[in-house]
Amino acid sequence: MKVGTCGICCDVCGLYVKGICPGCERTPQRIAFLKKINANCPVLECAVKRNIEICSRDCKDFPCKNFDGWPFSEEWVEMFKLRSRGE
Repeated sequence: MKVGTCGICCDVCGLYVKGICPGCERTPQRIAFLKKINANCPVLECAVKRNIEICSRDCKDFPCKNFDGWPFSEEWVEMFKLRSRGE
């Protein structure tokens, strides 16, 4: 199962299923490709710079401003914050 840096399974992403996006290969080349097809992903760009594989699992700063409004709902992000603090 291919999972994007954001944590979403590529198999449920419409862009991936339609063959528009080849998935989140964590490389500068993939970032350049996504920009070229007008599908820039700030989450992937940040993860590559910081050598993060999956943000919610590997990044101490998750959730950050790159997740404002997408790909998760605001409610999900708030739930994650509360649970990760043990509330």
